[in-house]
Amino acid sequence: MPNFVVIDRIAIGSVATDFQPSAFKAALAEFISTLIFVFAGQGSTMAYNKLTSNAPTSPAGLVAVALAHAFGLFVAVATSANISGGHCNPAVTFGAFLGGNITLLRGVLYWIAQLLGSTVACLLLKFATHYMTVSIFTLSSGVSAWNAFVFEIVMTFALVYTVYATAIDPKRGDVGVVAPLAIGFVLGANILAGGAFEGAALNPAVAFGPALVSWNWHHHWVYWAGPLIGGGLAGVLYEFTFISRTHEPVPVLEY
Repeated sequence: MPNFVVIDRIAIGSVATDFQPSAFKAALAEFISTLIFVFAGQGSTMAYNKLTSNAPTSPAGLVAVALAHAFGLFVAVATSANISGGHCNPAVTFGAFLGGNITLLRGVLYWIAQLLGSTVACLLLKFATHYMTVSIFTLSSGVSAWNAFVFEIVMTFALVYTVYATAIDPKRGDVGVVAPLAIGFVLGANILAGGAFEGAALNPAVAFGPALVSWNWHHHWVYWAGPLIGGGLAGVLYEFTFISRTHEPVPVLEY
């Protein structure tokens, strides 16, 4: 009977192996790709606010923002996939770590790059728009923090599950070719599902940059706890159920 203990694959890593020049190149790719993604996604929201004089989001506005995020993530993942694995999201990195597909030290390096990429994107947007307000993620009327927490868990689970199925699974075959597109599509679909309720971040870095630049941390924990739990569950479930390669060495995630 095969051994299905995923925990065997989790690795801390070492400075000697995880802080090589290639690791910093991968972190730089994560920084740039996250910047590209957040600039497009957050920029679409700010553009909508300018065109409508900060009117409430309409159905057409929600579709436009969802498409901008889907296209932005598609490009961000595609352009960094061969260098860093194209995470662009701390929840994806966390799910990959729990599945044994990236070391803890490399994951921390990615997290720093992703948070910096989001922050710089928001600062650039604020300057380029002549100091317009950078939109933070907020809860809609009648939606509690716990409602939003569940939304973020479920939606990020779907996102990271898609990453595993199309990009990480060694049996992915030709599906890997469309991985960036599938990842962008599932993000856009979930923004359509949850955007009207709580903004649908699915990504702690996406929420962190606007919160830091605007210095508004109200309900910010939701956009960290929900995605990390959802992403972690997806990583463990997919690795445990569908991959189960516990006797192989822990690789650096590349696809």
